[in-house]
Amino acid sequence: MEHQLDSNDNWSKLAYWMRNAAFEHCPEALMLLDPIENKYIDCNVAASALLGYPRQKLLMMPISKIHDKDLGELIVFTEEVLIYGRASSSKIQCKNSKDGYISVELQAARTVINQRELIILSLKDSKLEKLKYENKEINRISSSSLLELKHLENMYHQHKLDNALMLSSVGDGLYCVDTEGLCTFMNPAAKKLLGRTSEEVLGQNVHYIHHHTHDDGSHYHVEDCPIYAAVRDGVIYEGKQELFWKHDGPPFPVEFTSTPIISDGKIIGAVVVFRDISERLKTEQYLKDTLDELNELKARLEDENAYLQQEFLIEKNFYGIVGESSSIKHVMQQIDLVAKTDANVLVTGESGTGKELIAMAIHEASNRKEKSLIRVNCAAIPHELFESEFFGHIKGAYTGAVRDRIGRFELANGGTIFLDEVGEIPLNLQSKLLRVIQEGQFERVGEDCTRMVDVRIIAATNRDLKQESLKNNFREDLFFRLNVFPIHSPALRERAGDIALLAMHFLQRESQKYGATLVKLKKSSLKQIEEYLWPGNIRELQNVIERAVITAVNGVAELNLPNGNNATPDIFEDYTQQNRSIISDMQIQEIVENNMLAALEQCHWKVFGDTGAAKLLGMKPTTLASRIKRLGLSRDTHKKSSHF
Repeated sequence: MEHQLDSNDNWSKLAYWMRNAAFEHCPEALMLLDPIENKYIDCNVAASALLGYPRQKLLMMPISKIHDKDLGELIVFTEEVLIYGRASSSKIQCKNSKDGYISVELQAARTVINQRELIILSLKDSKLEKLKYENKEINRISSSSLLELKHLENMYHQHKLDNALMLSSVGDGLYCVDTEGLCTFMNPAAKKLLGRTSEEVLGQNVHYIHHHTHDDGSHYHVEDCPIYAAVRDGVIYEGKQELFWKHDGPPFPVEFTSTPIISDGKIIGAVVVFRDISERLKTEQYLKDTLDELNELKARLEDENAYLQQEFLIEKNFYGIVGESSSIKHVMQQIDLVAKTDANVLVTGESGTGKELIAMAIHEASNRKEKSLIRVNCAAIPHELFESEFFGHIKGAYTGAVRDRIGRFELANGGTIFLDEVGEIPLNLQSKLLRVIQEGQFERVGEDCTRMVDVRIIAATNRDLKQESLKNNFREDLFFRLNVFPIHSPALRERAGDIALLAMHFLQRESQKYGATLVKLKKSSLKQIEEYLWPGNIRELQNVIERAVITAVNGVAELNLPNGNNATPDIFEDYTQQNRSIISDMQIQEIVENNMLAALEQCHWKVFGDTGAAKLLGMKPTTLASRIKRLGLSRDTHKKSSHF
């Protein structure tokens, strides 16, 4: 019994050794892949030779190193094997230590070893497989052509005159050579193509006449000439794209076939048929270039379509900017100064103040206005997609990258890119953005090729980037590169004189948008919007006007804005800090009134001018006069107001 167990154990070991030996010495390249660990755990000698790496080095390399070009295809292929048990593919490339990348044909099957689900891969060099197929086809053609050649030989001997007349009428070039390689016949088409006469070619070695030199000028040895190999080997030889030289002229590309002539089992010469393929190659190249151009244009148009921007009509207003206040006029002057340059601009200001409109005005007034203005909302891009959005990616760069994609900077080449909320760009990408600004260079994700770009950058933020750089939340060198020409977009409360003008502008635009007659505002509503502090700035004003147009009755709109915004924030803060209690609206109004009276008394009831109460209170003089009238204040009685 023990002897029988030992025997069975020996047979198991022998079978295990034989399986290992079969795997190791199999002439086909085999590799064992662990899909869970995502690595190769074994390979045979043929696989190591195919990829050009020692086995240990190959097994230590991650799959991404071996298949970095087609990693996405490999993942899909692996999933197919795990689901269906088997799969094949010819779309995947492997890295070869000598040749760079080689295309391979993969056959794979799922297997289980020691309760681990593994995949065994068979790899074949696509070029070698193609070569084997072509050799097989050549042998098939040679075999099938023997009868045809025998028939041609009989015709050649029995109907020599008829054959000569027939061959002379062939449109392709044709000539015959004997076993010494000397020309015995050449048809008119061949003479015309080669620029030779019968006297120049008959009895001569034709190789030295038309096939003597490569396209680079180096000598083409007659021993290497495939035309005469047919005479030597008795096998048909084909030249797919060789060069023939014209007498006193440039070379031209040809396709040719050299067919041996056999008589009584002996090779007596060869027939060579050739065709000038210059025009065909030109047409093919033209079609290829046109297709490449169309594909590039299609990709660019598809990506640009994703960033289509609304055109602003520039008629009465300064590139769409509405306002007559000193602060907005200062902004317009800054736009005029910087627009014609290529200096980077940093637009700062609260949300809703029109920073994007300033960027568009700079672009429209610049020398780049014929090119694109590409807008990027940095706050809306997921952190892991920033680099792809900015610089683009190639197919297979990561899971989901199913085609090459042009990034925003490449789309803006020659034009302007507007980086809104630039403070949201992750720190790890800021260095790459800095490189684009300094050197005009970048790489797409997954690509080794460095691309050049010429882009004017306009950035916008509602954050203090200088303070953010001190807190190490934003690169200081990037801040200085962006802040070449700073422009501050004033809040709406800083340009109170423009509120009524903006309101009328939005009224007209929204009325047209909803197909209504021009909606009007009540005087009380106009007074409301002038006294409101507008924490949401122009965007809030636009939304309020849009709602007013929608709810207008008989072409007249009413506004209901909270009055609490009319008070001065600092006074409320001081009051609440002193009292630490909730105050009523009546008390708030009393504080506002007392504050106004104090300012008026201090200025001797002068409202207008640099020494007037309006200047002291930080409001428009007409607004202060309106409030005095509304509250019934006067210098003597505080009952009725006088005219100011």
